[in-house]
Amino acid sequence: MAFALSLKPTRLVTCALLCIFLAEVSLVRHATALGINYGQVGNNLPSPPQVVQLLSSLRIGKVRIYDVNPQVLTAFAGTGIELIVTVPDDLVPGMATSASQALQWVSASVRPYFLATRVTGIAVGNEVFTGDDEQLKTSLVPAMRNLHAALAQLGMDAYVRVSTANSLAVLAISYPPSQGVFTQAAAPYMAQLLRFLAETSAPFWINAYPYFAYKDDPTKVSLDYALSNPSHVGAVDPFTKLQYTSMMYAQVDAVSFAAARLGYGNVAVHVSETGWPSKGDANEAGATVENARQYNRNLLMRQVSGEGTPLRPRLRLEVYLFALFNEDMKPGPTSERNYGLYQPDMSMVYNVGLSQLSTTSAASLSLATSPAARTTDVRKDFGGLCVAVSLAMLLITQALLL
Repeated sequence: MAFALSLKPTRLVTCALLCIFLAEVSLVRHATALGINYGQVGNNLPSPPQVVQLLSSLRIGKVRIYDVNPQVLTAFAGTGIELIVTVPDDLVPGMATSASQALQWVSASVRPYFLATRVTGIAVGNEVFTGDDEQLKTSLVPAMRNLHAALAQLGMDAYVRVSTANSLAVLAISYPPSQGVFTQAAAPYMAQLLRFLAETSAPFWINAYPYFAYKDDPTKVSLDYALSNPSHVGAVDPFTKLQYTSMMYAQVDAVSFAAARLGYGNVAVHVSETGWPSKGDANEAGATVENARQYNRNLLMRQVSGEGTPLRPRLRLEVYLFALFNEDMKPGPTSERNYGLYQPDMSMVYNVGLSQLSTTSAASLSLATSPAARTTDVRKDFGGLCVAVSLAMLLITQALLL
């Protein structure tokens, strides 16, 4: 860390840009990168089958849940929707010290639903490195390694990535993006985490909320910039000369630069959570229906256009919106219970551009169809055959392990 900070900013930026560019050429753009977080902290939410029906009608292809609820995992079977499941914080220390506990968890919580339910990711803990539990922090990466080993033992490691969602507070500097650097307290843990992610080709997940920056200082933070309004002039990084019209995309690039400073510019950065509340308390500036609608719609527009960050323009940014529903039992200020695109009765809180489909409908957005999505159609038959062969080989491997 001391070595990195001793370099001149221009040289450090050049090194980071080169590292990230070399990594980017090996990455392939995903056909669809839009996901949504499906939280369940409420006493009036629809049943998992009803939720799956809603998501399928919206053609949402990626979902993150905060547990391994068997009813939810069963409901997603056969849908083709990619699912990220979560290991709760309290199980992490045990998995760190016992490979058998990690294997037992995967065997009991994921494997019975695999392959019918398309689990593609395991989130271990949530925002651990910005918490106060030192034992949890030191346990996180060892637990992740044991979980990955368990997946490998069961023949599932090629299909399921292991990572953890981080708060943006792991950064000491986030602007300008090229000066992004992890906090002194987080840096040692980040080095361990990034090494594991690089070794396993897993993404770095960041929970990025421009809303918090605007709420904390609405007189100095531009609302248009926080909302990612494309018409806003934005800000130019003085070192890279890259122009940012979206604060969230700037935050993502700041993480990429911070990772490159530690020698891991090859690790992809995905947004595990982002959103904007439609309602808040009197001291929660900007928490309105119109701002929430505008923020999420702007992200949808960027998604369907295949837009990447200014640093990685050819790689569409993978984003999970927070959240699917308003959740009435979440603690904290009013905003915490009002991030949903939908009410628990499945009516829209506001129209963000998603539209429910009939079985004969061909598009999920009232926006333009993504060029990236169209280009994948010509490879659909061949890709489906490859997936079928791969899954058959996995089933044979699992049978041999029994």
